[in-house]
Amino acid sequence: MSQSIAGRPELEAARLLLERMGISPADLLEVRPARPPAPTFAEYVPVVAAAVSPGTRRAYGTYWKKVVQAWGDRRIDEPLPSEIEQLRAQVQANVVARRNNRGGRSAAEHVVAALRCLYRRAVADGYLDAADNPALKVSKPRRLPSTRRAIGDARLAEINEVAIRTGDDPGLDSLLIRLHTETACRRAGALALRPRDLDTDECLIFLREKGGTSRWQPVSPTLTRHLLAHHAERGDGNRDGSLLRYRDGRPLTYRRYDSLWARIGQHLRWVHTQQISTHWLRHTTLTWVERTYGHAVARAYAGHTDGGGSGATATYVRATLQEVAIALAGLTGEDHPLATEA
Repeated sequence: MSQSIAGRPELEAARLLLERMGISPADLLEVRPARPPAPTFAEYVPVVAAAVSPGTRRAYGTYWKKVVQAWGDRRIDEPLPSEIEQLRAQVQANVVARRNNRGGRSAAEHVVAALRCLYRRAVADGYLDAADNPALKVSKPRRLPSTRRAIGDARLAEINEVAIRTGDDPGLDSLLIRLHTETACRRAGALALRPRDLDTDECLIFLREKGGTSRWQPVSPTLTRHLLAHHAERGDGNRDGSLLRYRDGRPLTYRRYDSLWARIGQHLRWVHTQQISTHWLRHTTLTWVERTYGHAVARAYAGHTDGGGSGATATYVRATLQEVAIALAGLTGEDHPLATEA
């Protein structure tokens, strides 16, 4: 029979050596691999900002700047959860007061989310353990229900009329409103459109939106023609470049949306008072689709993924592209190549 492990001379020799060095076996279990020295927030925020998507950088950039202003010279492994809570309260208290301000809850939520994003990267880079992530130990304020709602037909007609009648580029502004009204897409989805994202045969556009989601979305033949004409007039021949452009050929930016709604608000007081924006068009279209064609079609129309509060049933009741096209045809009153009854 082989000698037992407990009696092996090698182990006895090792045990004796550890005793002479003043080290117990338990001490060896507590030894962790060496970590790289943690950078300061001023050093690490640019690293994280360069690694994330443009949408994430746009959402969290302002709050990372606030973190650097408060803790720029501190190492990222220094702040305690209680200090993050203090920073959250400070950001919430100092938020700029606007008409649609809701007590700074959104700013407080975003600063915690921005720190969680930063610390996820820090864990992945080996600067601290996941269990030591202080941002996960701080709660975000509960999000209040949105104040946005569907815009009535008469009000929507007013918006279109003002967009067409005023401004330095009414053709562009009316095209934007029709695009968002028909597709319920987000601003980022519209700005990301390229000429190659148009399927003119089947009247579809390829949308790339938040969270890396993408989908083919039906559009009316009329909108398809206007998008093609816009590209023919203002495009530079690059099918991978931006589709939506200013008159001088520059790609469209978020600033056009801001100036558009500011101008409409100057002519329509209720738009200014209620802070109507492009996202209200999304609410308007999706509300109509849900009421007319049901929840599954509205989810597909919106580009929502299978996750969320609908449970596993959503996997089995997903609407088809054909059903979305039928809804679009009902919305616009135009025939669509895919809008044929099964």
